[in-house]
Amino acid sequence: MDAKHPVKTTEKTLALINELAERGPCGVTELANSLDMGKSAVHSHLSTLRKHHYVLKDGDDYQLGLKFLELGGNIRKSMEFYQVAEPEVKAIAAKTGELANLLVEEQGMGVYLMRSKGDRAVDLDTYAGLRTHLHTTALGKAILAYLPESRVEEIVEQHGLERKTPRSIGSREELYEAIDDIRERGYAIDDGERLEGLRCVAAPVKTSSDKVLGAISVSAPASRVSDDDLHGEFSEQVLSAANVVELNINY
Repeated sequence: MDAKHPVKTTEKTLALINELAERGPCGVTELANSLDMGKSAVHSHLSTLRKHHYVLKDGDDYQLGLKFLELGGNIRKSMEFYQVAEPEVKAIAAKTGELANLLVEEQGMGVYLMRSKGDRAVDLDTYAGLRTHLHTTALGKAILAYLPESRVEEIVEQHGLERKTPRSIGSREELYEAIDDIRERGYAIDDGERLEGLRCVAAPVKTSSDKVLGAISVSAPASRVSDDDLHGEFSEQVLSAANVVELNINY
């Protein structure tokens, strides 16, 4: 069954899961009002989810269970890209003392697979599983630069080019100009484009057939990252890490 003929019961269950993810613990009445569903229907869905350990109940409130973490952890563990890249991301964090990240593209969005904190890294809002728009991060732009142009257009059509900060890319012209720059130098820069005051550099990881698998980055507060750092030590670190991952995957 394709997306043109969705299963309504499944859609309602997923809507409940998403609502619990956004709201946190809440009761049947609150969920029913928010989703315009009957309370008995909400209770039935929650009871089924609870039976299979996806939802927990505490008093009158329901919340998501760690079953989702188990599933996500199993998926990530099975990915060769994650297995090979993990030690390199940790090494960057240790060498720079900053925050290193690993991101892949899924359904036109960037998904953080992991992050590793060095001894002076700032604690950002990122976490494994967080989804973000590709055009707003160095990681995402590094991936976009090596996708087919037709795929880039599909992503722009689907998700748009919303500016997260005044520095964000907000038009196709800006995006393709950035893509050209990334292809020329081999790495991408994020200068306060998702979070103001944060600078980041990322390198893509590709297969031998030039298919992009994801990207590796290092990020730090702008106050302690000069242009020389971005285009020197930091870019060298991510390019080197990406190269090691590519060699291990391809050969």
